[in-house]
Amino acid sequence: MDFDQIKEILELVDKSELTEFDLQMDNVTLRMSKNTIAHPLNNQTVLTDQETRFNEPVRKENIQHTSPAFEEMPISEPLAEIVAEGAMIHSPIVGIVYTAPSPDQPAFKKVGDKVTIGETLCIIEAMKLMNEIKSEVDGTITEILIEDEQVVEFNQPLFRIA
Repeated sequence: MDFDQIKEILELVDKSELTEFDLQMDNVTLRMSKNTIAHPLNNQTVLTDQETRFNEPVRKENIQHTSPAFEEMPISEPLAEIVAEGAMIHSPIVGIVYTAPSPDQPAFKKVGDKVTIGETLCIIEAMKLMNEIKSEVDGTITEILIEDEQVVEFNQPLFRIA
């Protein structure tokens, strides 16, 4: 694996909603993790971008205190987009989708099946890693927008759940 390949992987992970990524190929192990700390606790100081980047001393006018309302903000956008007809589950990565755990087993879910939060809907293979795509909502699958072994793009709609 050369530097350009690592750089390309880094860009793909950065653009995705993944927070962690592990890859083991030949004699190379690559681990990436996004800083997922979205907000500090009350009464802690927040450094400005300039202070963080240039390691300048903290000045009193740059100290900010958080409010309780700030703590309630979501850390990241969910993969499920709520629409009038139900929740739309999107692909968080580019890869090959598998609707069943193996070719000789039935599909994880079909139209009309009930799902709960955390249930596996499909698997997306990306760079020889199998990524389970789990439901982020409770409901019933009303539409499956992909086929087994189809190549899917980042943010491509996969399932509609009402």
